[in-house]
Amino acid sequence: MSRIGKLPVTIPQGVKAAVAGNTVSVEGPKGKLSYSIRPGIKVEVVDGNFSVSMTGSDAQAKADYGTARATINNMVKGVSAGWKKVLELNGVGYTAKTQGKNLVLAVGFSHEVVMEIPAGIKCTINKNQIELESSDRELLGTFAAKVRDKQPPEPYLGKGIKYSDEVVRRKAGKTGKK
Repeated sequence: MSRIGKLPVTIPQGVKAAVAGNTVSVEGPKGKLSYSIRPGIKVEVVDGNFSVSMTGSDAQAKADYGTARATINNMVKGVSAGWKKVLELNGVGYTAKTQGKNLVLAVGFSHEVVMEIPAGIKCTINKNQIELESSDRELLGTFAAKVRDKQPPEPYLGKGIKYSDEVVRRKAGKTGKK
């Protein structure tokens, strides 16, 4: 049985939570999110906490048990405090800008890379940093990964797009061997 699934998810002040059938919805100051519960999992609101339990005993229900609790916890944190990812551009001439609902990257190609910013994500640019904020952790992580994949950091010069807390292991190259 999942150790994470057993833990209750506390609902903070200012957050409204509801369970209707197999849909969990959470609404707070940062937005509104909903999640569809898979069969074999039961979610209920008890004393200001979400309680997740298993109704099935098959392998899929066991796998979904902890995942459902973690997803609901991420939803509650997202609508109350929000999630943030910071990406850094490293390289000569590497720039980013926003044009309407698009993120425009100049990352060493002969053309600019234009990416549509999904609804629900706020994008701000400070010099060589792209700050992404959202209440939906999954949407935010997926979009940040897509941005990073346009020009991932390379190990010799360190050029590319990386997460601010990511450490790129540098290699010496041909002249570094002695």
